[in-house]
Amino acid sequence: MIMPAEFVTVTAAESGQKLVRFLERRVGSDVPRSAVMRWIRKGDVRVDKGRRKPFDIVKEGQMVRIPPHQTEATVKTDLSPLEIIYEDDDYLAVNKPAGLPSQGGTGHNDSVADRLLSMYAAAPFKPAPAHRLDRDTSGVLLAGKSYQGQKNLSDMFAGGQGGKYYLTIVRSEWTGDRWEDLYDFMEKSAVKGHEKMIVGTGRKAHSSVFPLQITKERSLLLVKLHTGRTHQIRVQLSSRGAPISGDSKYGGGKGKMKLHCWRIETPWFTAECYPKWNIEIPDNLRVIIE
Repeated sequence: MIMPAEFVTVTAAESGQKLVRFLERRVGSDVPRSAVMRWIRKGDVRVDKGRRKPFDIVKEGQMVRIPPHQTEATVKTDLSPLEIIYEDDDYLAVNKPAGLPSQGGTGHNDSVADRLLSMYAAAPFKPAPAHRLDRDTSGVLLAGKSYQGQKNLSDMFAGGQGGKYYLTIVRSEWTGDRWEDLYDFMEKSAVKGHEKMIVGTGRKAHSSVFPLQITKERSLLLVKLHTGRTHQIRVQLSSRGAPISGDSKYGGGKGKMKLHCWRIETPWFTAECYPKWNIEIPDNLRVIIE
């Protein structure tokens, strides 16, 4: 399908991003960046009737000409909506179900990113996940509803800021009755075909753990992340003889993995949601983390 040339107005949500990125978000994945860059350099793209460079910043109210282009992508409309737990003009927080990837990819017909595109198909700035949760991890996941919101979240996570708290059930009797800091160095396993992380000589990983319920067979733990390494909580707990229930990759056996992102704190808002597990969760978690 050939899309005709169109003139679009930069919205407040889109203001502040580079022209090339603005165009990529507007035309979608059908047009590669090389083609978008070529449009701009040839003068096929105009901003307020004038030529611009690819990395010039667009501002609210500017009129942008998008040239004719071929499109084949269609927004998936049959996807289940995500549960929204926080929303304003710039930010969005959803409750990611376990088993749903954060981003689409080979072999995945459904993801948080796909569902956000479906839910906000008419929005000029399409929300996208600002970070990832493992496929089998549930809980709070954040997205930006405006360019500035997306940038703020990306900068926050890149800078290791914000508070991230998880709830998990491990298959062991946890020892201790107060906050305990876990320090490790993590690296990828060298075994081909079995990609996983191990405690080794890689990058520093730091978590804090507080036991909420302890029995001989299992324990309910509250975990605060200080760093964000791949599979960090799963590896740090498993290496201490406390694999997460259902985490077959790291010794937790079969079943649904019991790892849930309960709360994320940002400078602009806080979002939280509780897991739907068949276990009583204490109602004083906010007191514990203070």
